[in-house]
Amino acid sequence: MFSKHRRWAAVAGPVALAAGLSLAPLGVSQARVTQPGTARAAAAPQAAARAAAHARALPVITVKMNGKTISVTGALRSGGARIAFRVTGEAAALPIFVRLDPGVTLARFFAVLPSAAADPNNLYGIAQISMSTQANKGSSSVQANMAPGRYVALDLGPSTPVPPFTTFVITRSKSPARLPAPGATISTIDFGFRGAAKVRDGELVRFANQGFLVHMVFGVQAPNLKTAQKIARLLLAGRDNQAQKLAIGSYTFDNGLSHGESFQAVIGVRPGFWVIACFFDTQDHREHTTRGMERVIQIVG
Repeated sequence: MFSKHRRWAAVAGPVALAAGLSLAPLGVSQARVTQPGTARAAAAPQAAARAAAHARALPVITVKMNGKTISVTGALRSGGARIAFRVTGEAAALPIFVRLDPGVTLARFFAVLPSAAADPNNLYGIAQISMSTQANKGSSSVQANMAPGRYVALDLGPSTPVPPFTTFVITRSKSPARLPAPGATISTIDFGFRGAAKVRDGELVRFANQGFLVHMVFGVQAPNLKTAQKIARLLLAGRDNQAQKLAIGSYTFDNGLSHGESFQAVIGVRPGFWVIACFFDTQDHREHTTRGMERVIQIVG
């Protein structure tokens, strides 16, 4: 169910681990974000070609996930980077980068996770969620501006009590690479969405959190505009179960970002009408969807 998405959790022991942020995908095979330059990007050939050319010039950070382990290697320096996902052993991974605030130790980060289980906003002052998305089995990528610092990377996709995690350090670059300008931007605010209501398959889209709270951009696929509008109304009314019955697929575009964070990706999901939504809760336990965080968008082929 939309309303029963997994939260952050902690595991007692010498090191506590993060357990989850997002809804499980409804239809992994129906939607994906593709690596720039793939066949799905051909729907917007000029924009996709420009994005692909620039992406090839970016430093590459490789993230490998197999449902049991996660590794982060490559150009671990500040500035724009292409984060290349290589997924085996699981249908869909949910990679997330968390950047520790200056002076925060790993021990302190893991110690705060029990309180973050109830509310990921409890990470403020400890760490920033800087990138999170869905990466289906095979190869895909996103682009992000990596700030220097110490990071924890997790794969929230496996249905295990302890998700795979690793740590890595981004060093400061003397000449940081710049990300290409996106064709469109979808931003989250408290409480709603701003930016493009129509994006093109193959277009480079930036996902950004301009709100003070942690927000996600979860996509619910609808068979047509009328149904998408009905799904949005049901979510606003808090009728998640009824809304889910009308959905034909889903995709986690953005699995949660802290204030001021962003990343971008070439869109490669099935064209049609989608409802984007944020399912996190307020401090008084109201889903953000019931505060207005649902919006119908169109993805054009």
